[in-house]
Amino acid sequence: MMDGPVGYSFSTSENQEMIRRMVRDFADKNIRPKLMEWDEAQYFPVEVFKQLGELGLMGVLVPEVYGGSGFGYQEYVDVIVEVAKVCGSVGLSVAAHNSLCTGHILAFANEEQKQKWLPKLATAEWIGAWGLTEANTGSDALRMMTTAVLDGNEYVINGAKNWITHGKTGDVAVVMVRTGDKGDSKGISAIVVERGTPGFSAGKKENKLGMRASETTEMIFDNCRVPKENLLGKEGEGFKQAMKVLDGGRISIAALSLGIARGAYESAVAYAKERHQFGQPIASFQGISFKLADMATEIEAAELLIRQAADLKNRGLPMSKESAMAKYFASEVAVRCATEAVQIFGGYGYTKDFPVEKFYRDSKLCTIGEGTSEIQKIVIAREVLKN
Repeated sequence: MMDGPVGYSFSTSENQEMIRRMVRDFADKNIRPKLMEWDEAQYFPVEVFKQLGELGLMGVLVPEVYGGSGFGYQEYVDVIVEVAKVCGSVGLSVAAHNSLCTGHILAFANEEQKQKWLPKLATAEWIGAWGLTEANTGSDALRMMTTAVLDGNEYVINGAKNWITHGKTGDVAVVMVRTGDKGDSKGISAIVVERGTPGFSAGKKENKLGMRASETTEMIFDNCRVPKENLLGKEGEGFKQAMKVLDGGRISIAALSLGIARGAYESAVAYAKERHQFGQPIASFQGISFKLADMATEIEAAELLIRQAADLKNRGLPMSKESAMAKYFASEVAVRCATEAVQIFGGYGYTKDFPVEKFYRDSKLCTIGEGTSEIQKIVIAREVLKN
């Protein structure tokens, strides 16, 4: 908030209150009872996302004309936070579907493409995936190996994408491919590939520390032929598009982090009031109460950064620095809060009978996915050193 106007109002809108209540009720009824079962089995609960689609929560930012809810980024933050307070895995998948695949098509598709794909994505009739990362090119996306060569009226895609949310179950994927020279930012294009296209298959499913109910798999392309009409924008614009999509995606992961942090904090507060040692609740001990004070303060600060970035995004203003700050800070806060929550629970925090061990496992991905904390610092430093 050091420079530039901030238009965000601190009062909560009627829409936001309604959405918070709706998501909270849904999560308590449909996610909380099954979350450990899904986590243990690494089960991706597609049926839950279909239900979320019926509530309009899989197309939060999509205009109503395409079957979406037509809300802005403040409401979107509320959706992700409320889901992630209960289950980070479901929150991650809601975020990836909304901001990556659907968000990319919403931002860069032509009208015909929007009408073709957005109504199915906004209602969760189709689940969306987004492919940028490869096995040997994590942060170094410009050196991707997946290629697309134009042959007549079709692109022929060859290569593989790794760490893809919904890489197996997703019905449609926006895939970044190399159409030019390796290392050239103008040599990458974005192409939509539908499930069932010959040559498009899922590879290895990752066995993860946390976020286990959010599916993460390889996507493999073996002479996969896709109509050239599936190109988003023009050839060579894919990298620029992806970076803009990630700006919004950082708000998603920041909101996901905030939800996890809040879930861990609220569990810790409740436990500290109930758990007695030496004849009094452990919340009365300064060693515990100071932990809770630190958690509460960092959570509030993280939310302010997120709301600022969301406000700039809503108003169409530049927000690379603000979204990177929000993502960096909130993700690190999620890890710290989850760690302290486990400490407050003591031995019980180390068991799967209590929710904080799952917040602990889930939180770490937030500092890695959609740009590591180190990458966020690069983005922030670049922005602050511009002038």
